[in-house]
Amino acid sequence: MLWPEMDAQQALADLTEISSQIQAAVVFDDTGKVAASTLGDSPRAAELAQAAGGLLAAAEAVKPGESALTQLEVATGEGSVFVVRAGKTVIAATTGSNPTAGLVFYDLKSALRNVRPKPAAKKPAATTKSAAAKKTATAAKKKAAARKPATRKKPDAP
Repeated sequence: MLWPEMDAQQALADLTEISSQIQAAVVFDDTGKVAASTLGDSPRAAELAQAAGGLLAAAEAVKPGESALTQLEVATGEGSVFVVRAGKTVIAATTGSNPTAGLVFYDLKSALRNVRPKPAAKKPAATTKSAAAKKTATAAKKKAAARKPATRKKPDAP
C-alpha cells in the first residue's frame, strides 16, 4: 500500500465535510487497489475505482500530446464523475448535476495532497574528520596564532 489507510480515510472525511457537492469518493492506486472510500461496502468502492480507472484509460488513449492526463470530468444529465491523478495515486468522486467543476477539482486536489505520502526528509551527510585531518587543522591553527604579533594593553590604558 502506498499510504497509511487512516490518512486516506481522513482525507475523504475532510473532503466530504468541506464539499457539499461530493456524493461519493474513493482513493485508489494505479493498480486499482482501494485505500479509502466514502461508500459503506468495499464492492461498491472497488466498482467506482474500476470505473474511474477505465475512464482515465479511455481518455488517456484519445488525448492529444504526450503529457500524462491529470484530471478528468465526465458529465451526464444526472451528475458527474471527477477523477484526479497525481503519480500513482488517484481520487475519484461523483456529484449531482451541474456541479461547480473548478471547485470540485480544487477540493479533490487538496484531498489528494493530504493522501499522498510525504517525501522523506533528507538528512545531512554526517562528516567525520579523520585523526590526520584533525591534526592538520590543529597545526594550521597553531601556525596562524604564531604569526600574529602579540598585542598587550598597557595597564593604565583606557
